Amino acid sequence: MLKLEARPQASRPMSIGSPVLALAITVVIGMVLFALLGKDPVRGLAVFFVEPLKSVYALTEIAVKAVPLILIALGLAVCFRSNVWNIGAEGQYILGAIFASGVAMQATKATGGWIVIAVLIAGAVGGMAWSAIVALLRDRFNANEILVSLMLVYVAEQLLGYLVYGPWKDPQGYNFPQTITFLKSTQMPKLFTGYRVNGGLIVALLAVAGFWVLLFRTYAGFQLQVGGLAPAAARYAGFSSRKALWTALLLSGGMAGLAGGLEIAGPLGQLTPYVPVGYGFAAIIVAFVGRLHPVGIVFSGVLMSMFYIGGELAQSRLGLPKSLTGVFQGLLLFSLLACDTLIHYRVRWQKAAPRPSAAPAIPAAVTPNPAAKGGA
Repeated sequence: MLKLEARPQASRPMSIGSPVLALAITVVIGMVLFALLGKDPVRGLAVFFVEPLKSVYALTEIAVKAVPLILIALGLAVCFRSNVWNIGAEGQYILGAIFASGVAMQATKATGGWIVIAVLIAGAVGGMAWSAIVALLRDRFNANEILVSLMLVYVAEQLLGYLVYGPWKDPQGYNFPQTITFLKSTQMPKLFTGYRVNGGLIVALLAVAGFWVLLFRTYAGFQLQVGGLAPAAARYAGFSSRKALWTALLLSGGMAGLAGGLEIAGPLGQLTPYVPVGYGFAAIIVAFVGRLHPVGIVFSGVLMSMFYIGGELAQSRLGLPKSLTGVFQGLLLFSLLACDTLIHYRVRWQKAAPRPSAAPAIPAAVTPNPAAKGGA
């Protein structure tokens, strides 16, 4: 029989190999899923993992979708390493898009390209303001940051709906719930003519380098990680848990808000009710698949963006629902959680213990009957 046996210490090879094994399990389950839906499994996998890599245009679209995922996941990695569970990055992403849109709508034809910087800063400030609510409630009232950050996502969605259906609705937009189309001066410059990929890709790569330095080459990053791994040791060393809480949440919210600002100043070009597309939740998977490491997050962000594009292609070419993207994301997450068990445990084959042989029946002792003896 198979048995899980605790390892004396965590396995580093399994820590690296666990995401690869989780991806393989996801692929196998995906093939079974395609077969149950009456589709060719090989064709289905090709749509998800081959088609997004077959052309330059497809590769640039992967980059477009990977940028917000990478940015949000970087901030979440800092939170999770600090043992702060920010689950509401989607709401901070929405607030970043709202703040960035508010600045972009102020541009006129005479406004120079400098306003792009203001748009991105506004996006980061919006995300930080929304995460600051979580930090305040956790710091002051010991409110659970998981519940608070998650509930604030729905508040952000309602605020977005109020703005695009109300005061920010384009009066010449044929009653569609959307703002005006932002001027070209508010848009990030394109990297290549004819493709949507823009300067946000450079921002994301710079952020990866910056977070690597922060986490592994600075004293502040060391404090954050010690606070997450060993809170008692952090307190003994004099590290402020309160400072770690605020730093992690503000960094995370700022990165999510920056991602929202880049979407407004990039592919979208206006604010609509369809800004929230689940990037904030998908980035949680990106962070964990990337092992909370900036370089790993780049690869997992590319993989997750392939899922998004594969879901769109499966809808148009195979007639499958677009929600298949979420199915693959969920499969990857649960497979990863299962495979991570092997980091601290190893599987052993243990022979079943032989069943004890039945003991021979012992006859009851014959005791003399006093009554019978007396009668004799």
